Amino acid sequence: MPCMAPSRSGESRGSRSVEQQGGAQVLSQEDALSRTGSVWLRRFAGPVLSVLMLCLALWALYRLAGEVSYHQVGEYMHHLRRGRIGQAIVLTALGYAVMPLYDLFALDAIGRKLPKPHVALISFISYAFSNTLGMAMLVSGSIRYRFYIQAGLSTLDVAKVVLFCTLSFWLGLFAITGTTLLLVPIPLGLPLGHWRLLLGLVLCLIPLLWLAGGALLRRPLKVWRWKVQLPPLATGLRQVFVGALDWGLAAAVLYALMPDSLALHFGSFLAIFALAQIAGLISHVPGGLGVFEAVMLAGFGATGNQALSAPILGALAAFRGVYYLLPLCAATIVVVIREARGLRQAALLTPWFNGLLPPFFAGLTLVSGAVLLFSGATAVLPGRLELLSDLLPLPVLEISHFLNSVIGMSLLILARGLQRRLDAAYWLTLVLLLAGAVASLLKGIDYEEATLLILLAVALAPAHRLFYRRASLFDITFSFGWLLACATVLGCTVWLVLFSYQHVEYSNDLWWQFSFYHGNAPRALRALVGAAGVAFLFALTTLIRSARSRPTPPDETELARAMPLLKQFHSAQAHLALMGDKSLLFDQEGKAFIMYGIEGRSWVAMGDPVGRDDRARQELVWTFRERCERAGGWPVFYQVHPDDLDLYLEVGMSLLKIGEEARVRLEQFNLDGKSKKVLRNTVNKLVREGMRVEIVPQEQVPALLPQLKSISDAWLREKRAREKGFSLGAFDERYLSRTPMAVVWQNDQPVAFANVFLTDSMEEASVDLMRYSPDAPPGLMDYLFVELMQWSKAQGYRWFNLGMAPLSGLQSRRQAPLWNRFGALIFGRGERFYNFQGLHRYKDKFDPEWEPRYLAAPGGIALPVVLTNVASLISGGLSGVVRR
Repeated sequence: MPCMAPSRSGESRGSRSVEQQGGAQVLSQEDALSRTGSVWLRRFAGPVLSVLMLCLALWALYRLAGEVSYHQVGEYMHHLRRGRIGQAIVLTALGYAVMPLYDLFALDAIGRKLPKPHVALISFISYAFSNTLGMAMLVSGSIRYRFYIQAGLSTLDVAKVVLFCTLSFWLGLFAITGTTLLLVPIPLGLPLGHWRLLLGLVLCLIPLLWLAGGALLRRPLKVWRWKVQLPPLATGLRQVFVGALDWGLAAAVLYALMPDSLALHFGSFLAIFALAQIAGLISHVPGGLGVFEAVMLAGFGATGNQALSAPILGALAAFRGVYYLLPLCAATIVVVIREARGLRQAALLTPWFNGLLPPFFAGLTLVSGAVLLFSGATAVLPGRLELLSDLLPLPVLEISHFLNSVIGMSLLILARGLQRRLDAAYWLTLVLLLAGAVASLLKGIDYEEATLLILLAVALAPAHRLFYRRASLFDITFSFGWLLACATVLGCTVWLVLFSYQHVEYSNDLWWQFSFYHGNAPRALRALVGAAGVAFLFALTTLIRSARSRPTPPDETELARAMPLLKQFHSAQAHLALMGDKSLLFDQEGKAFIMYGIEGRSWVAMGDPVGRDDRARQELVWTFRERCERAGGWPVFYQVHPDDLDLYLEVGMSLLKIGEEARVRLEQFNLDGKSKKVLRNTVNKLVREGMRVEIVPQEQVPALLPQLKSISDAWLREKRAREKGFSLGAFDERYLSRTPMAVVWQNDQPVAFANVFLTDSMEEASVDLMRYSPDAPPGLMDYLFVELMQWSKAQGYRWFNLGMAPLSGLQSRRQAPLWNRFGALIFGRGERFYNFQGLHRYKDKFDPEWEPRYLAAPGGIALPVVLTNVASLISGGLSGVVRR
């Protein structure tokens, strides 16, 4: 089984967040900028290249089939014998029955067993979607991950299965293509005829080297930073066999639909088919659309041959319907039925479930919109048009055709709203799906389209609870990829209109021609303008919306507005909003807020959204993410609680464990027992020396601050430290005047202090800024903590929060994520530079319960830059990360 893992030389890279007691060396600004440029290149280069390849393929297809009319293609499809279509459907079923072997062989190779029917279902769904949508590694991999994780596999196991299947897919394709080119002669008159031997040799060499490496090499190969363990010979043969069989059956489906006039035996056909598929896969155009067709036409020498081009294009269109669309529809129905059962069981509404369905419905809505646009660009079948002319007046047909394309463009826009879980998008989509079904029937009795739209509406109807957001449709942001997808669909519609009616001579009068039998071209042009008009009006409305104000520090009014929310919140750390160094973002009704700072491209929220209204907190996460995207930033949530992880999973953020927080259960806290002997002796000793703790009410704090300021300054000088920020308090008179103060007195002189966070819900108490005099006796802070815990317990508080210990609780096992292993290494061996273990040991003597804390952020290569920005925010700049 091929297994990839980072080599030792790559394990020492990374960065991490820091607390007041420690930090880590991070990437330089130049390194961060270079990596940011790489992110932008990867983000935009792939989609743009795919669109360029699609445009090139459509141009080539237009040139190759320039003399072919749309009616000729449709006529070939209409006259395909039922026997051939049935044969193609049977071969398609056989092909999809072979595909589960990819997963079964992969699971066997990694030593995992799952029920075969379950594996077959996962395989069918993943291939039905990836074959049609393209990007097999991403689409198929994400679907497998979603279902295999539910089945009990680990993330590493799923990665191995996906890698095994992908390699089998390509090895089989190379093997069958190369073998066919070497053994089967291709007519020399075809473009590929002179290159077949050389190309066949190269393609055969790839799987042969793979098999030989598995048989001869026992040690892993090191490829850049990765170690690749080649599979044994028997496993490699399985990979090649299942891949070759899969591709052979796919070719047989198309061969059954090809015209008899082609006069090419299956071996030669197989070689051209496989080369066209390789070209389509390399282009990364979804489903190889246009690229596959262009290579097939060129491979069969159909250029300029109208008698041959039209039947081939008809066969290719029928092939896409049978091999791609039929399985996609079946897989969609299976997924909808499977997930609809989950909607009736609240226990199944997990974050993974909530995260899957809205993007799933958004994708289907996007496809439905594209279908309506493409349908509006083509002519109505003559038989159906004749029936309509007897049943409906001409204006009904014309209006229905126009509205059908307008609805299609609207669905493309609404699909983004569904992905963002907007309530308005949900209701509008339901209405437009039903309206589109009616318009499809009235414009040409297109019952196929109507059935698709009605099925999607039926599946979407019971899922209203997943679309809970009340935000405006015009406030949503469209990513570059989404805009490119909409523009590509609209561009393909334009191409389809030009291709379908290339023989119609254009004139201005064409726009105003209305006829049952001679009005297809005018209807297509008007429908195209209607769709483009919807896109233009939405873009214009979005562009002229009011500009967003730039984040600013909160004023006294905003802090007063936040005060009741943070007092009722379960975590006392919400009081950090009172520092005034973080901007506050409230929901529309003022039921929750997010406090955040900006460093570089990272918009870093401190903790979870503050508030008791779960719906408001949920909406705020979406609003914050959209505001970040609109400003070109990355949304980041620092120190989030495990109970709120679903808030970030459902918006597509990655989670990173950054440490554990110590919380003492006060009802169980006391100084009894042998384990508390040291603490007990410290407290008794300091009490005998005249120490006492006073909890100073908030209104009396300002009068004490001049005395406390001298203690703070002396502490900073003695520690050679400077004030931090963001997740830690600083000596700021306005900030300290907003909370009570715990002061340690010795003979009427203050020797230590800490500002106290208290919640009105009595859920939790905590402290933030802690300073003591350099000449204070040892154990003074232990004494302060013990006295504060006993006071909080007497007041009725349930927990006392001691704060987070960075990097604690991370695992260094081999199968743990790279960040966990790196963090565990720093935690265990970084004492020379930062006191991570010492901090954990200090807090542990109070017998706290340790709870994990996470960082929610964009994944991938942006993560090192995000961690750098977070560390810089906390430390008051990059220079503060590597010094006190």
